[in-house]
Amino acid sequence: MTESQKYLSRTHTCGELNENHTGKKVTLSGWVDRRRDHGGLIFIDLRDRYGKTQLVFNPQRNREMYESAKELKPEYVIAIEGIVQKRPEDALNPNLATGKIEVSAENLQIFNEAKTPPFQITDNNDASEELRLKYRYLDLRRSEMQRNIILRHRLSQVVRNYFNSQNFIEIETPVLMKSTPEGARDFLVPSRLHKGRFYALPQSPQTYKQLLMVAGFDRYFQITRCFRDEDLRADRQPEFTQIDVEMSFVDENAVLAVMENLMSAVYKELFNINLQTPLPRIGYRETITRYGIDRPDLRFGLEIQTVTGLVSGTEFRVFNDAIAGDGVIAGLSVPGGAEFSRKQVDELNRIVQEAGGKGLLPLKVKEGKLQGGAAKFLSETQMQKLTGQFSANEDDLILLAAGETDLTYKVLGVLRTHLGNQLNLIDRSRNELLWVVDFPLLEYDEEEGRYVAMHHPFTSPKPEDIPLMGTDPGAVRARAYDLVLNGTEIAGGSIRIHRRDLQQKMFKLLGIGEEEAKEKFGFLMEAFEYGAPPHGGIAFGFDRLAMILAGRKSIRDVIAFPKTTSAISLMDGAPSSVDEKQLAELGLKIDVPEIEKENE
Repeated sequence: MTESQKYLSRTHTCGELNENHTGKKVTLSGWVDRRRDHGGLIFIDLRDRYGKTQLVFNPQRNREMYESAKELKPEYVIAIEGIVQKRPEDALNPNLATGKIEVSAENLQIFNEAKTPPFQITDNNDASEELRLKYRYLDLRRSEMQRNIILRHRLSQVVRNYFNSQNFIEIETPVLMKSTPEGARDFLVPSRLHKGRFYALPQSPQTYKQLLMVAGFDRYFQITRCFRDEDLRADRQPEFTQIDVEMSFVDENAVLAVMENLMSAVYKELFNINLQTPLPRIGYRETITRYGIDRPDLRFGLEIQTVTGLVSGTEFRVFNDAIAGDGVIAGLSVPGGAEFSRKQVDELNRIVQEAGGKGLLPLKVKEGKLQGGAAKFLSETQMQKLTGQFSANEDDLILLAAGETDLTYKVLGVLRTHLGNQLNLIDRSRNELLWVVDFPLLEYDEEEGRYVAMHHPFTSPKPEDIPLMGTDPGAVRARAYDLVLNGTEIAGGSIRIHRRDLQQKMFKLLGIGEEEAKEKFGFLMEAFEYGAPPHGGIAFGFDRLAMILAGRKSIRDVIAFPKTTSAISLMDGAPSSVDEKQLAELGLKIDVPEIEKENE
């Protein structure tokens, strides 16, 4: 573009022109998607985030511009002025929103040229994720990625509109806060003004939102950034977003009802789907014994059956050892699994053993009877009852596991998920939401030799279980609830402790002494003494929710600029070293092992 050229200002986007615009002069701006030279005509597909429009350059109308079009390459940034015309009947493109028209070019401006991209800017390309992350600004030009980010935007608008309609107030909480390590590691920020002291980036706004309830803001929400220095995987990032919610003067039913209505609004606004509510609620222990996991995927069967009592009294040592150790015998039935090869069964055994189990006991249903190593120890009556409990038919395969209770259910849960994917049993056209409730308040950490909070230290026990806190802490149930969508936990929350005496009792159970509690949470405990209302809330994993709604398998696909699984930004090189002057201002000295310096 030269100084003398008139700037072509966009009048329409590349996704909105149709037959009604025929004959109109328009100006489009965007990126060259591809160029095709056909029989003396040059066709350009122009792309922006709204769609694509075909441009045609005809030498008989403007030879100079036609010659200029020959120089256009993919990802050049251009503007085009021209007349909208209908495409010939044999050139219609039903797969394109603008596929019935094209723009006959009359004026062209090249705003910027482009190097050849390191990968094709198309949805179907074989570029590695590492390459896509290194050139994320190019990856984000792909329509697939833009759809993901736009869906995320729309989701945030639905959330805000819904909570606003329900009298919630959006309040920002600090990003620089006090470090209270309990669970995942904090990201620390050194203070320049107070050398030797550190802020922490919030793992969640938990204490702040409880203080907002004390302050009288009875309905709070925030779409907020959170930070955890923990090992990463497909659905984790060191910085992530959550929908944070807190309410006063509520019980569990009130919180769950508001959140179900939120999910109804999300599905209605984004997909025009009417969600059936109320959502099912399943107790924690039931989810473990039926699905082997506390975030079950209800889009397929293969439910676990417990058969400990049914197979007792045999001479089979594996069964007897499990029963003698207060363990369990349980399993699941695989339709048509009797036809599995030995190699396939060995692979299932390997999966169970990698999950910590000892192995599987396979029983095939053949000619109305059970076949397998354990079958010879079972009576005819036991075999019939076993087949009946699993609803097993001819050529089905019953897979049993025996051992310590929690471990046995865990390995069967891993096996169930594997089989659901391997055998394509999951109906991916369905969306199955459920609440998991009645979690244990505490779980015992063998390594630390103490109880730790299953959710967090501010979760309230059920009132009827409070007396057990002094006699049988492991039996205390929490007023906690998780929302699960298609086998992924998308939200978790609880009714909170709002009295100082009960909070002190909880800290004591967690091995947090008075001095430590005062140092970490003294401000919250003091606030409770000034009239704290009963309150509860929930936090949604916004990235996870967006990931599932977009039909993706990784939250990196719905985050504009994510980190890798090793917490590195390949695009800008974060984290990076800083110079000595910056460190001196903060009163810090870095001691980095030589091997790490060499790898920088």
